[in-house]
Amino acid sequence: MNEGSTDTDVLVAGAGPVGLALACALRQHGVSVRIVDKAPAPATTSRANFVHARGSEVLDRLGALDGLPQESVRAMTITTYAGDRPMMRIRFGDPGLRTAAPPMVISQARVEARLRERLAELGGRPEWGAPVVAADQDGSGVTVVLGDGRTVRAGRLVGCDGSGSTVHELAGIGFPGVKVSERFLLVDARLDTTLDRSGTSGWVHPEGMLGAMPMPGGLWRLIAYDAAFPGGPDEERIVERMRQILPVRTGLPGIRLLDASWASLFSVHRRLAGTYRRGRVLLAGDAAHVHAPFGGQGMLTGLGDAENLAWKLALVAGGRAGERLLDTYEAERRPLATQVLRGSTAVTKVNIAAGPVGRFLRDRVMVPVFGLPWSQRWVTYTTSQLWVSYRRGPLGGGGGPRPRPGDRVPDVPCVRADGTRTRLHAELRGRWAVLGGGDAFEAARARLGGLVVHLRPATPLPAMLIRPDAHLACRGGPAELTRWLDGALA
Repeated sequence: MNEGSTDTDVLVAGAGPVGLALACALRQHGVSVRIVDKAPAPATTSRANFVHARGSEVLDRLGALDGLPQESVRAMTITTYAGDRPMMRIRFGDPGLRTAAPPMVISQARVEARLRERLAELGGRPEWGAPVVAADQDGSGVTVVLGDGRTVRAGRLVGCDGSGSTVHELAGIGFPGVKVSERFLLVDARLDTTLDRSGTSGWVHPEGMLGAMPMPGGLWRLIAYDAAFPGGPDEERIVERMRQILPVRTGLPGIRLLDASWASLFSVHRRLAGTYRRGRVLLAGDAAHVHAPFGGQGMLTGLGDAENLAWKLALVAGGRAGERLLDTYEAERRPLATQVLRGSTAVTKVNIAAGPVGRFLRDRVMVPVFGLPWSQRWVTYTTSQLWVSYRRGPLGGGGGPRPRPGDRVPDVPCVRADGTRTRLHAELRGRWAVLGGGDAFEAARARLGGLVVHLRPATPLPAMLIRPDAHLACRGGPAELTRWLDGALA
C-alpha cells in the first residue's frame, strides 16, 4: 500500500454489482480493498434483469462471466401489442462490433453471486451489516466509521451504495433530480400462458403499459404502470392487483398469474451527482446516477464506471500516476450518464403516454419506425453501449484510422508471446496490452512494469496500446506511447 498508514488502499461502500465489480477489478490490479454493505446478507431479489453486451464484456474481463450465459434466457425480441394485435417487434442481435460476450436475461442477484465468487477467488469478501456512518478525509487518507463502531483507515473511499448513498451525503456531494413517473408494479411469477418465452411482450393500454419478460427458472417478470394503485408496498396487494389487470391489459382471457416469488412497487426518478469526486471520496453506479429501468442501462452504466475507475485508482495507489488521472474518471463517465439519463427518461415517457398527442406519436409514428430493420439495428447498437467512446475526453483525441484514441477496441483474436492463441479482452484482466510492435511494448513496460502484456494480432495492425477497459490509449511506436503515458500519468 502507498497511502501512508492505512488499513486498505480502497474501501468500497456497497456490495451490489457495481461495488463488487470495482472490488474484483482492484484485486486484479493488485490493489488492497475492503468492501462493506449495510445489508445483513446478500440480496435474493433484484429489479435489474438484463445485461447488455457491454456489461457482459466487463464481466468477462473481470473473469466473472463463466456460467452466466448458460444460466440466462436468450429472449432477444420485444413485441409490442395493442390488445392481441402486434404493433411492433424489435429484434436484438449482433451490432457488428465483435464481442465474445453475449447479452443476457438474468437476475441481478445471480450476477452479484457470481461476482462474489470471483472476489473470493481473488482473496476478498464483502463485510455484511457494516454501514458507513461517518467519514473524515485528510491529505493522506479517509477515516471511516462503520455502524458497529469499527474504524477503517483507507487511502480512498468509493460510494457504490445506491441512490440513497450515505457516502455522497457524507462527502457533501449534491444529488439533484426529478420524479419522471408515478407507480409501477413489479412481480416475478409463474404464469398459465401460451406466451412465447423467446422474447419480451409488452401491451399499450389506456390505463397504462404492461410488460412480460421471461426469466430463468420458468418465471416471468411483470411490470405495469399503475398510477392509480391505492395500496402501499404490501406484496400480497401488489400481486392481487397484477392478477386483476393482467388479462385486462393483455387482452388474453386465458392468461393467469399462478404464484409469485417477489413483488415490489417503485417510481421512476432521474438523478445525477453534482460531481463524481470530492478529494479522496468517489462515487460510482446508482450513487452517482439514477436511471429509469427501461432499456436496462442502470447496472450496465455502473459496471462501466467500476471498470473505468479501477485501473486509474490502481495506478495512483501504486505510485505510477498522479492525482490528475482520477479527474479523468468523471470527465469520461459523467457525460455518458447524462446521455443515458436523457434516453431512459424519454423511453419512460413514451411508455406511459396517456394523452392523445403522446399516444398518437407512440402508436402512429414511433411504432412503424421501430419496425424497420435499420431502426432495430440502431436500437441494438445504442442499448449495447459498445459504442461508448472517450475520444472527446482528456485521454482521447486525435484523428486517423479507427479505432481512434478513446474508442473501444473489439475483442480481436491474438497470439501470445509463446505462440498460443487468445482473445484481446481475455488478456485485459488487470493489465494493459500492446498489440504488435516489440519496441512499443518495451516502452510501455518501462512505464507500466508488469502491468502490460505483449500480443500479436492475428491480422497485421499498427502498434496500439490498449487500456485495461479495452479502450485505445494511443497508436504508434515507442516515442508515441511514451509521450501518451507521460502525459496521462503525470
